[in-house]
Amino acid sequence: RAAVFYNGPEEIIKLSREHNNANILSLGARFMTEEEIHTVIDTWLKEPFGGDRHQRRIDKLDK
Repeated sequence: RAAVFYNGPEEIIKLSREHNNANILSLGARFMTEEEIHTVIDTWLKEPFGGDRHQRRIDKLDK
């Protein structure tokens, strides 16, 4: 499960992990500064998967 981010609200990054348990992060480096990239990666890695109701959707994708 991949997430694509090229700038915008940081909430997008958090939700990609919390709701979708994304395990790949693709960044649009052309549209971001190096500092923004580091911040986004740090945020993404620290965000836990929410599990529970989101797990059903993940299970369907894994089938």
